[in-house]
Amino acid sequence: MRKNNLLLLIVAAGLIVMSAMLIAGGGWLVSLGGSWYYLLSGIGILLTAILLLKRKSSALILFSIILFLTTCWALWEVGLSWWQLVPRLWVWFVVGLVLLIPWIRNSLTKSRQSTTCLLTSIIITTVVGVASLFTSPGVINGKIDNLELVQVNPNQVAGDEWTAYGGTNSGLHYSTLNQITPENIHQLQEVWRIQTGDMPTSNDPVELTNENTPLKVNDTLYTCTAHGWVIALEPETGKTLWKYNPAISNEGAGTFKGWAHMTCRGLSYYDSERYLQQAPDSSVAQKVSSSACPRRLYLPTADARLIALNANTGELCDSFGENGQVDLRQGIGPFTPGGYYSTSPALVTQNLVIVGGHVTDDESTNEPSGVVRAFDIYDGHLVWNWDSGNPEATTPLPAGEHYTRNSPNVWSITSADESLGLVYLPLGNQTPDQYGPDRSAATEKYAAGIVALDIATGKVAWNYQLTHHDLWDMDVPAQPILVDLKTSKGIEPAVIQPTKQGSLYVLNRKTGEPIVPIDEVAAPQGAVQGDWTAKTQPRSQLNLLPPPLTEQDMWGATPFDQLSCRIQFKSLRYEGQYTPPSLQGSLIYPGNVGVMNWGGVAVDPARQIIFASPNYMAFVSKLIPQSDVAKDAAQASEGAGLQPNHGAPYAVELHPFLSMVGFPCQTPSWGDVAGINLSNYKVTWKHPNGTSRDNTPVIPLPFPVGVPAMGGPMTTASGVAFLSGTLDQYLRGYDVTTGKEIWSARLPAGGQATPMTFMGKDGRQYIVLVVGGHGSFGTKMGDYIIAYALPNE
Repeated sequence: MRKNNLLLLIVAAGLIVMSAMLIAGGGWLVSLGGSWYYLLSGIGILLTAILLLKRKSSALILFSIILFLTTCWALWEVGLSWWQLVPRLWVWFVVGLVLLIPWIRNSLTKSRQSTTCLLTSIIITTVVGVASLFTSPGVINGKIDNLELVQVNPNQVAGDEWTAYGGTNSGLHYSTLNQITPENIHQLQEVWRIQTGDMPTSNDPVELTNENTPLKVNDTLYTCTAHGWVIALEPETGKTLWKYNPAISNEGAGTFKGWAHMTCRGLSYYDSERYLQQAPDSSVAQKVSSSACPRRLYLPTADARLIALNANTGELCDSFGENGQVDLRQGIGPFTPGGYYSTSPALVTQNLVIVGGHVTDDESTNEPSGVVRAFDIYDGHLVWNWDSGNPEATTPLPAGEHYTRNSPNVWSITSADESLGLVYLPLGNQTPDQYGPDRSAATEKYAAGIVALDIATGKVAWNYQLTHHDLWDMDVPAQPILVDLKTSKGIEPAVIQPTKQGSLYVLNRKTGEPIVPIDEVAAPQGAVQGDWTAKTQPRSQLNLLPPPLTEQDMWGATPFDQLSCRIQFKSLRYEGQYTPPSLQGSLIYPGNVGVMNWGGVAVDPARQIIFASPNYMAFVSKLIPQSDVAKDAAQASEGAGLQPNHGAPYAVELHPFLSMVGFPCQTPSWGDVAGINLSNYKVTWKHPNGTSRDNTPVIPLPFPVGVPAMGGPMTTASGVAFLSGTLDQYLRGYDVTTGKEIWSARLPAGGQATPMTFMGKDGRQYIVLVVGGHGSFGTKMGDYIIAYALPNE
């Protein structure tokens, strides 16, 4: 009996604690205009605890009513959606089971009716939970079956080799190789792995990232590491042929911790023989061909250099710049260490190497220019510069002068159509990202858009802005994709631009005119005092934009953290997409990590399919008056996500929208794979992608919730796609026509990079992935490069 009483007291005490949380939090939520459920259920739980302490069997009846009504309420809010029902019901389901334990029931007054009532409610909840397992809200099941394949433009796609970051300068992430198929992919196996030796140190920034897509060209596999090491490998074995270490300078600081990023997304390759075959009269290619470096790699470094290396030996190409290097700091002006450099590969064309630059977000109003520069491919002299703050002045800047400070930059990957003589730039925003009353007319025209420049002169051919007066850090983050599309007008030269806001803008790459209609939709108004918002924003009719969030979409592992998310949601300003940043704090959805980021999408030009991996994570953006910033900017920026914005009246606090236990506040899925049929511009299939395996505390639980991915997909002619960027450590293979996952391989670290493929000398198709983790994404760090292939016959 003493044991029974002790257990009863423990259960009652637990219910009192839970009821206190529900009553306090529920009352707060009601005061904000939210659901009454939590307050009322808290009162019911408290009464249940009191009845238990009084040894009344009516406690079971009351709790059975609470459980039944909670189940009805959950069904009313979210229907038969497993991942939304579970957090609402599981705690009370477990409590119900505990109350049925004989030791508890035997401590209460005898009543068969009370036990029957509770058991009935538990059975009803069980049936509802089981029924929800057979539904798939938000999932689109379909098949893209474009039987009439389109003739592939060989200049746009990779074949036996992978010559540029996106396969080619068109950026499709598509290969004509077809040895690995949906039928034999189950035989795919690891054939080699190496470790580069470039691991994070205590002196590195948090955002040390391994985002490189290797090149396979010149019978060699080339890769770069986060610290800018270049490694040449034998493609079939992973054997190291040579290494080059640029010895990045931290300007005497002794640490890289103050830097925002450290990454190398890719190298660029130039082969003079290829260009001489295309244009025998090319004087620049002839110079390169006759030099000691007829085949070159171009490496952008984290201390703002552009280095040319002999692709055969790894030695510096002395003819380029000063002893093989161009100083990208020229004309840029002062900046903090790591505050300016190119994180993405340069674009190599017949005569030029074209490079943009990353600028640290929200550090100040006096940041380096976002200028894009074209250097002579042979000797590195500046041929033209395009500064979005001074867009007409493309003549090389005279020595001693500076480009426009704080102009929008191009930090992502660029593309080129050399037959049209155009280079395509994905433009970023002007910092501060969330405050912009003083932006120039040029900034308001070009920022957060796509710009086509004449390759030879740097002059603007056309531009299309994708976010007006951007206050949400909606940089255009991904490489523009150049593809020939089959339309009602015939085959049209298109550029497809993936974006953070979820739209995929499809434009004629000659003229910039939309191929898929773009609507100007009304946007929320009411920016902070002194600033303004655009009345409308452009939205493509082809998009992966999620529906607006509601209170019912708030999620959590338990009713308690779900309640905390509801309180946050009702406390923040939120009027849908493009809600302006505010002093109150605004919910930004999609957040600034985007529906799509630098990984972009992959396009199968033969089947006319887009393979995408959209993310769905909300962020909170809160403006903080500088007078209220209690700590110095350096300390604050390392603390609660406060960005200092020196020179602006507001700092900004920017962070993911998370519950009190660190889970996303909005309901899963947080990351999908999606297939778009370009014959009708419809999303034909869409499924949650990835599991919680590497993000659950204590025990790895692989719930298939769909998790964010940082890194892009790659597709092949056989109809197989590969993607590795998810928070769980897997490389996965998919059928591009249905999105079905048909293969996976466990990785030793985070795979936040885009895979590539090539044909080896041994006649095998290889899939290669850099597996090094991502500091700010929170995945396990490593230094691996792994290759996969079918078994030797």
